[in-house]
Amino acid sequence: MLRRFIRIDNGPELTSYVLGDRCRFSGTGACFIESSSPWQNAYVESLNSRIRDELLNQVLFHTLLEARVLAEDWRIDHNRIHPHSALEMSSPDEFAVIWQRNGTTTATPTL
Repeated sequence: MLRRFIRIDNGPELTSYVLGDRCRFSGTGACFIESSSPWQNAYVESLNSRIRDELLNQVLFHTLLEARVLAEDWRIDHNRIHPHSALEMSSPDEFAVIWQRNGTTTATPTL
């Protein structure tokens, strides 16, 4: 199925040009996120900020393997162990146990 539009940011120049050409030649429209408008792509901006603050700015990677291993450790921690405000400050694993046991929580999940 060919998409009518794709939303892309104004990333690296070469990437922008390649994606723009791809859209033009395939007949797909491109909806660009305006520069300095993180609210148009809030989920990605939030995740990028969190990864930068909690991983990239904290560790000096010496090898690609080390970067991959530490990034995977961070991903597992964030997606399973780290408390999330949207889950009433429970970890996703804790929230899943409560949800399965009770069928609900005191608040409606906002995922």
